[in-house]
Amino acid sequence: MTSRERLLCVLSGGTPDMVPVSPFIQEEYLSYYYNKENTSRLYDAVALRKELDFDLVTRQYVNEIPYFLQRSFPNWEVDSRLDIINGNYIRTISVKTPEKTLTHKEGAPCIDKMLSGIHFSTMEYLIKDSDDFEAFKKYCPKREKQDAEHILESGREAEKEIGDLGISCPWAMGGVYNLASTYINVQDMMVDALTDEDYYSDYMGFFADLVASDHEIFVESAFDCVGMQGNIANGGMMGSDYFEEHVLPYERRAIDVLRAGGKPIIYHNCGKAKSLYPAYKKLGITVWETISESPQGDNTLAEAKAYFGDELILFGNFDQVHFLKEATPQEVEKRAYDLMLTGKEGGHYIFACSDYLEIGTPLENVKALLRGARSASRY
Repeated sequence: MTSRERLLCVLSGGTPDMVPVSPFIQEEYLSYYYNKENTSRLYDAVALRKELDFDLVTRQYVNEIPYFLQRSFPNWEVDSRLDIINGNYIRTISVKTPEKTLTHKEGAPCIDKMLSGIHFSTMEYLIKDSDDFEAFKKYCPKREKQDAEHILESGREAEKEIGDLGISCPWAMGGVYNLASTYINVQDMMVDALTDEDYYSDYMGFFADLVASDHEIFVESAFDCVGMQGNIANGGMMGSDYFEEHVLPYERRAIDVLRAGGKPIIYHNCGKAKSLYPAYKKLGITVWETISESPQGDNTLAEAKAYFGDELILFGNFDQVHFLKEATPQEVEKRAYDLMLTGKEGGHYIFACSDYLEIGTPLENVKALLRGARSASRY
């Protein structure tokens, strides 16, 4: 099988010739490996795959910033600036509506090679209270044709570039809870769900509709599957009962669009998740990534496989934060071999780390990871 055939076989519930070996690749490792500016989650990831021979799953951002904050629309005047302050990027976006001006501020470490796709954290929330949300909801623009065409063209570009080397799995607009928590303080969200249910359901429903409309375009695209970020509503933040009542219905609204369109979903929570196992069975997702052991998470591959069986495809579980960077190549190879033996039992598994490969990861250890996993991967 080609890498593409192998990955698509697993996503469809089948058993391929061997377990796909697919390290999570983003700017962090690509910028470090190639020592270049403006790394590409598509082109540089493809180049790395050609060098190291693994089953590629590209994780590009199609729209790192949502369309409604990229440019101005009628009654929606967007101004954005990027400053470097005390060694950090500070991105400030203001939106002027006829009723009020909304301001959003994000920060990130200043690393030139990683500006494209870098992870910004919210410092000032666009929606600070119900009045802000009412203005946001009233004037937030609809997508225009160019927004849909950008997604579709990105899918065609990925399909052509990747070929048989793997599959494309871009991040769409986001998981609903993750998206809402980018613009509303998550501490307020946790309380709103219990003390102001009407307000909570209003904004969560609005964001669910935004994500669902985004997914409608991805369904029509050439992308092979779609990534959804679900790491904010994690098992350290909430239990399964809270998740099922206050998060799951909104995530399902967006997920169901992909399911109806036959587009596999990779749902990302790289941290605590064990308490959410019952809810994850009800989400309707195709894949859950990434299995993460303590201290990053609270779940192990053996336990997760025993619980989910053939109901979910599991993706991940190799510690890339410490072990992959600090162990010897021989230790890495043995750990990868042993983990693969656990993961491939019963199928429904893609070998990977518990999150993206990090800056400073030795190349010899990455090669050992791939070598050890491959040596035990054949069915």
